[in-house]
Amino acid sequence: MNTSMKIAGALLAGLIPLAAWAQGGGDAAEIRHGRYLVRTSGCNDCHTPGYMQKDGQVPEAEWLTGDSMGWHGPWGTTYPANLRQLVQQMDEKAWLVRVRQPMRPPMPAPSLRAMSDADLKAIYRYVRSLGPKGQAVPAYVPPGGPVATPYLDLTPKNLPTQVAQ
Repeated sequence: MNTSMKIAGALLAGLIPLAAWAQGGGDAAEIRHGRYLVRTSGCNDCHTPGYMQKDGQVPEAEWLTGDSMGWHGPWGTTYPANLRQLVQQMDEKAWLVRVRQPMRPPMPAPSLRAMSDADLKAIYRYVRSLGPKGQAVPAYVPPGGPVATPYLDLTPKNLPTQVAQ
């Protein structure tokens, strides 16, 4: 093989990872960082069915597929989104806008909004690297609406009465 062919082959091989990165794929270190953030920030606790009940012993291939177990409280009943389907429907820029919008409880939106752009991009790229999986979750049910799925009741009870001063 002549030198020109070797150079052309090396250049082409170098463009493949660059093309994946340009499409939002990210590099391996960034994807590992996103995985770390997902694991340590509690994303799986709600967005992966059975994760808490199984003490985190859920195969990674099953992570972040959303859940039909609702979270019920004064806000109504919410369901953890299927993040793997969600990120397939948006580019990275739309993700950054979406995760900084107000969200219904019990999503810890203030913690998410406090993350840096770099961390949020790493999460996006990690979740996107998992590929689409799972089904859509049930729709939000407003307060007083009928809830047809299992749910956890987070309605405050036995709160102390405020004393007027």
